[in-house]
Amino acid sequence: MNNAASGGEPTDPNGHLPDVQRAVEILLAAHHCAALTGAGISAESGVPTFRGKDGLWTKQGEPPPNQYRLFQDDPAAWWRRLQARREDPDELATALAEAVPNDAHFALAELERLGVLKHTITQNVDGLHRLAGSARLTEIHGNRALLRCTRCNDRRPFDEIPEALPPHCERCHGLLKPDTVMFGEPIPRDTLVAAMAEAGRADCMLLIGTTALVSPAADLAWEAYSRGAPLIEINLDPTVISDRCAVAIHGKAGEILPRIVDRLKRRLPAAP
Repeated sequence: MNNAASGGEPTDPNGHLPDVQRAVEILLAAHHCAALTGAGISAESGVPTFRGKDGLWTKQGEPPPNQYRLFQDDPAAWWRRLQARREDPDELATALAEAVPNDAHFALAELERLGVLKHTITQNVDGLHRLAGSARLTEIHGNRALLRCTRCNDRRPFDEIPEALPPHCERCHGLLKPDTVMFGEPIPRDTLVAAMAEAGRADCMLLIGTTALVSPAADLAWEAYSRGAPLIEINLDPTVISDRCAVAIHGKAGEILPRIVDRLKRRLPAAP
């Protein structure tokens, strides 16, 4: 019999309830909680991951490390190749176009609305956090729906390929490129500074669907840990940082995060 039917706790077949409760206690004690999310959170929305057993790069090979250099050497030719790819999208492009936020994205947006989560740093370029309602957001690898000026970092919506190739910024006449960070391209300084500031301010960090292996994003988690901030990990599998986490829950973020939010809301004062 499900205890929830009689007004008690729901059954907990995966044994996560003690860790969920511990996570709630840590979140309630925090003053500036930040979240770091990776490919795992969007995998539950059908977006392929890159690394791991079924990752795109595992199956197809990683993109060339000098991708950004190719753009710099001949931006017009690079834009023409992008135009051809958009006319004949591959598996990843199709999945990104069709993806919608899942319950984990909505749970993080709800934590922000409740005032518990102060900022989300994501390595994903899919824009699903924005669609779910997260407002305090740093997209460290950019956003596929935006263009960015390589000179002034001004960003604008990217709805279609511009007519004039390569396109230039209306503000400073710098070259425009998709906001997504390419292989070989430095993280934009404004983005990196914002992410580092949030990690330096965090007294608690949620790690959702990230392996904590790829710098500079992984450095943000280790920075928080080095200052004594408790880490709460939610990931399908153990990672290199699991043993350092105050709580490490291995399961689907779309199932676990809503449970954390539900139990946390019971502990918060009722809205007037």
